[in-house]
Amino acid sequence: MLTQFLYSFVTLFVIIDPVGSAVIFAGLTRGTPAKLRRPAAIRGVLVAVALILAFALGGDQLLRALGITLPAFRIAGGILLFLLATEMVFARQSGIRGPTASEEKEAEQRRDVAVFPLAFPLLAGPGALTSIVLLMERAAAPLAALGIMAALAVVMAITLALLLAAPQVMRLIGITGANVMSRVLGIILAALAAQLVLDGILEALASRG
Repeated sequence: MLTQFLYSFVTLFVIIDPVGSAVIFAGLTRGTPAKLRRPAAIRGVLVAVALILAFALGGDQLLRALGITLPAFRIAGGILLFLLATEMVFARQSGIRGPTASEEKEAEQRRDVAVFPLAFPLLAGPGALTSIVLLMERAAAPLAALGIMAALAVVMAITLALLLAAPQVMRLIGITGANVMSRVLGIILAALAAQLVLDGILEALASRG
């Protein structure tokens, strides 16, 4: 369980990127009173957790219904996460990791950013949803699945704490600091993505043999 917890924690922490999410949230809620910003952060995290749990519990059934094999999903998920890692290393944003420029502009005109773009796609984006399905697929025992859920709880608790302290985080590290951390996490994510693709290819070859 401990091994699964650590692996899941690193994976989810890298993909959700609580520090980077806090910086973006600070920009989206600039000028918003704390009494409105705090409930938005809480709702956003709760909605994101609900989305991720829905994919964690129902992802396998969805794949079966669509006729998608697990090796194919591993390969596709690895490629998606590698693209995400590339964005993180080069500090770019195209919509895989968070809202696009047009989505951010739309969000700035909204009073409540809790569901969009905070919960989705910032916290529970394609990368996080794909990763939780792959992590749950690897859980061979109930204790392993419990480790994944515990890792998700810890990551989202850290995320909520940083969202609530978003203005302070922004003043402390700024955009440059967030980009530096994002680049380091992106390298780790690239290695995890490559391993997923390799695992998928080996499993597909083994099933054919």
